[in-house]
Amino acid sequence: MAENANNNGLPPGFRFYPTDEELVVHFLQRKAALLPCHPDVIPDLDLYHYDPWDLDGKALAEGKQWYFYSRRSANKVTQNGYWKPAGMEEPVISGGNRRVGLKRYLMFFAGEAKTNWMMEEYRLPDSSATSGSSSSSRSSRSTRSRSRMDHSKWVICRVYESDSSDDDDGNGSIELSCLDEVFLSLDDLDEISLLN
Repeated sequence: MAENANNNGLPPGFRFYPTDEELVVHFLQRKAALLPCHPDVIPDLDLYHYDPWDLDGKALAEGKQWYFYSRRSANKVTQNGYWKPAGMEEPVISGGNRRVGLKRYLMFFAGEAKTNWMMEEYRLPDSSATSGSSSSSRSSRSTRSRSRMDHSKWVICRVYESDSSDDDDGNGSIELSCLDEVFLSLDDLDEISLLN
């Protein structure tokens, strides 16, 4: 795992833990506007050719999360499964209370079985994609809008494997801390001493 931390294109000691707003404003908006992004660490990846467990080495890895750009597509089928939306899109709000993007959660299914793999897919609002060249001539506007429309179809994805201990095991077990276990064992000692 130490090798992955140094292969992300960042200087030693730097980690990639962006907020939702930072992913949209500093990375996705720049990608859609064809502007350079420094550092350019997030790769372009056709997500739908890869299962989530195959992302290591292909996407930017930080801890147990993978980041990459992909094209928006209604087809979210991979070789061994598919990504299914989980709920409605949520707005990504900037510090100035302005909607800068949209975020959707997707779950990965292998066949009909739900897995622990999750994806957060960020996209720009439709109004961001169509704003632009109203003062240009008609011919340059159509050329630019085709280019802008093409690049506004980018999304940025964060993929991770969620913990399976979210009451999915069915037995309602709760993981206890060491301190909790000590206190529970003291209660057991009290019960044993009461029996004597």
